[in-house]
Amino acid sequence: ADLHCTPGRAAYSAHAFQAISTRADLILLAGDLTSHGQPDQAHALADAARPVELPIVACMGNHDMHYERTAELVPIWQSAGITILEREHTILEIAGRSVGIVGLKGFVGGFADAHIEASGEPVMRELYSLTTIDVEDLDKGLQAISGCDTRLVLMHYSPTAQTLVGEPEGLWSMLGSDRFAAPIERHRPDLVVHGHAHAGSFEGKIGSVPVYNVSIPVMRRDFWLFTLS
Repeated sequence: ADLHCTPGRAAYSAHAFQAISTRADLILLAGDLTSHGQPDQAHALADAARPVELPIVACMGNHDMHYERTAELVPIWQSAGITILEREHTILEIAGRSVGIVGLKGFVGGFADAHIEASGEPVMRELYSLTTIDVEDLDKGLQAISGCDTRLVLMHYSPTAQTLVGEPEGLWSMLGSDRFAAPIERHRPDLVVHGHAHAGSFEGKIGSVPVYNVSIPVMRRDFWLFTLS
């Protein structure tokens, strides 16, 4: 997550993708694929990913929506074989196993005693309702992939405060929401990954479900290799 691709980093990005392509079966990108959501930045990622002969599945992040040009960006990524999921799911056959992935940007809302509520100014109620739609679609996606051998959730915003530790607590309500925890705990996917919290913590859990903050500044590497069985 948080690749923040730009044309100036195209060669570096290409090297990173090539390095992981010989070790993995599937690449997940958890949002902020671009620096500010510009087409030339989307092309930088597409050019890096195009030679990779692996499934690449991504969700978008807040930076990708900065200029509200996602209708232009998504076809660029798709042309390089990247599947973009926004409140959607996909099922892949990988090494003889069915792998279901639910992908969404997610949104804000807060944690524990610091939730944004569905009351007050209309804009705040609208914000709450957008997160409600995300939570409902996450639940529907997890139902749709319930029969898969391996089930993954790919988000940009965090579903747990555990992976935000290190960020100022005053910012947590803008970094995710534990409203996403309910469908994750109910359906118990095998792995949840997110980004966005550059100063957060790598590892957390929702019940028994492992959650990882795969933001590059947190991992301090370009990719993390997870082995699932």
